[in-house]
Amino acid sequence: MFFQYDFKPYIAIIGDIVASKKLKDRSEIQRKLNGVLSKINERYADCVSARFMITLGDEFQGLLTDGDHVMEIIQTIQIKMYPVRIRIGIGIGKIETEINHLMPYGADGSAYHHARKMVEELKNAENKNKTYNADIMIAADGEYSDLEILLNTILSLCTAIRQRWTERQREAAYDCFLNGDNQTAAAQRLKISQPAVQKLLSKADYYTYKKSMDVVSQSLQKIKVDSHV
Repeated sequence: MFFQYDFKPYIAIIGDIVASKKLKDRSEIQRKLNGVLSKINERYADCVSARFMITLGDEFQGLLTDGDHVMEIIQTIQIKMYPVRIRIGIGIGKIETEINHLMPYGADGSAYHHARKMVEELKNAENKNKTYNADIMIAADGEYSDLEILLNTILSLCTAIRQRWTERQREAAYDCFLNGDNQTAAAQRLKISQPAVQKLLSKADYYTYKKSMDVVSQSLQKIKVDSHV
């Protein structure tokens, strides 16, 4: 099963900094986030329908024309902003108003409504459980509740894996993700041996984590318009 529609679907992304009011140097964090989002807009210009930008204090949003790079974009933002934690809602659906490419303000539709709902669900889960079991959630137009449950469960388990990482394991995992090459190259950048990198990634269950995130990514890449409808 994958997301399939009789209209042109968009993917809205809304992100929110966790416990932002408790953070020191909030202005510096916002400047850093603004820089990260600018680079996202440049790198993924071909699929960005409305540019990513900070919209409400410690919140940001953007709109994509397809699902090819959704998880790559989200993970890059989270990694670049670490140790600041960011919750992210992904909404798949319609945009029913005019889209301004230069900013996400003004556009409206079910894609944004779903993304907003997911951010609120993440906030509520954190407040209820006094912890956070996930930091990314997906919702979509249509009868896809089973697929949403599956993908959100995978994302929750990936968060659980990531929460157990030591700082050194996290450094190795993030390096491998951002650079997309092998352990030997990672070892050179981290100035440690290749066996040391292998051990860090193994202890972190990095390849299980990556495979799981790839499954979510592949599901989003299959978002399409049904040509037979």
